[in-house]
Amino acid sequence: MPEKPLPFKKTLQMRRNYLGRACKLHFEVSPLKIVRASKQYLYDDNGCEYLDCISNVAHVGHCHPHVVHAGQEQMGKLVTSAGFLDDKMVQYAKRIIETLPDQLCVCFFVNSGSEANDLAIRLAKSYTKNEDFIVLDQAYHGNIGSLLELSPSRWKKIGITQKEWVHVVDYPDLYRGRHKDDANPALKYAQQVHTAIKKANEKGRNMAGFLCEPLMSLCGVINPPKNYLQLVYSFVRSSGGVCIADEIQVGLGRCGESFWAFQMHDVVPDIITVGKPLGNGHPMAMVVTTKEIADSIGEFNSTFGGNPVACAIGMAVLDVIHNEKLMSSARNVGKCLMDGMRAIAPNHPMLGDIRGTGMVIGIEIVTDQESKKPSKEGAEILAYKLKEQKIIVANDGPNKNVMMILPPMCFTCDNARRVVQAFDLALADIEKGTSNKPLDQSEDGKMNIPLNILSGLGGPAGLGIMAEEEEDDEPDVKRARYDEMD
Repeated sequence: MPEKPLPFKKTLQMRRNYLGRACKLHFEVSPLKIVRASKQYLYDDNGCEYLDCISNVAHVGHCHPHVVHAGQEQMGKLVTSAGFLDDKMVQYAKRIIETLPDQLCVCFFVNSGSEANDLAIRLAKSYTKNEDFIVLDQAYHGNIGSLLELSPSRWKKIGITQKEWVHVVDYPDLYRGRHKDDANPALKYAQQVHTAIKKANEKGRNMAGFLCEPLMSLCGVINPPKNYLQLVYSFVRSSGGVCIADEIQVGLGRCGESFWAFQMHDVVPDIITVGKPLGNGHPMAMVVTTKEIADSIGEFNSTFGGNPVACAIGMAVLDVIHNEKLMSSARNVGKCLMDGMRAIAPNHPMLGDIRGTGMVIGIEIVTDQESKKPSKEGAEILAYKLKEQKIIVANDGPNKNVMMILPPMCFTCDNARRVVQAFDLALADIEKGTSNKPLDQSEDGKMNIPLNILSGLGGPAGLGIMAEEEEDDEPDVKRARYDEMD
């Protein structure tokens, strides 16, 4: 007999009692309890359906039946086979390698993107016999110690000081970056890498590598200018280092133009790392590199990396990407969404830059389009306003003012139009609430947006803590969308 679901308040209280305070929730002030999901939709404990614009982990759609069946079937046969021959592992490795340039031909399986990036760092150091790395300002590459030291976006938050072997350069921002108006911004930004290498060499230090996302999602969705990565890779390799492409957020067709984000820039990295989307929510990740780099470490073991269940699920994800033409869908749906946002931009002074490609989109929320001043408060309120309309969007980026849209790849043009309409309505409400006073005029520097523009303030739909009444013990959960398919 299935266990009776916990009431909302009980779940919330237990989380507060038993989980670390550093573990944050979406909508911390009025969190959602999600009990099931299907395709691009989430369902809460009251049966309300939300359009999911943020779960890039559920790459081909939440609980896709083909993926679920593959995992269930393999789990009934063999779960772990560490140290033994296994068909699923080699078949999956072959299928991934077939999507990559010829020189990227050796796989290592792990369980998370953090593990993948950690192994990539180890491989680079082992191969080059050097220690130093170049990363982008505001980058994030994982939550284990070695990677936090290479993630400038986390340094202030957790008290890390920059290590001597870590060198930081600007991310190539064409919206408000220092070289945005330069005739050749790619060269200007790339020259920072060349300068960092030169300064390190003067101190007797040598480069192990350069690590970045080819489409810089965690910097606020920064698509590097043409030739930037070509120039950077050339500088790094000339210094004896290797180039690592972190494809964890943006790989597997999400960019729409190519299967891997690095392919949009006509470069071939020496190492790529892949994580979140491989298993559609099942924990799996991998590193792919050249034979020479792979052979530079004496031994590597991962008990659960590449286990039969993970590889069965991974192959099912590849099946769905191909059979449902999700890469071309990402291109078309992403264009639909960005075209829609650009169409409403003239009506909304808070709508700044709209950028990205495929299903990796960032929308800057600003105090006004002329100053381009980031509006974190406006973005946070917009996220809650969209939640009222049953749409889940997160604000992130260096100033927490970029609305990030990285949904499951089954997202449709109808979904995109719904998001555009919701942005249009929500921004109109916010701007109307602030129209009598400029957004950046408060004495403490915070944006003057009255919180009562959110409907239901103090209740479950708005910013306030949940309503006082007890939740229904038997929530009426809607039927998931896949149940309606043949």
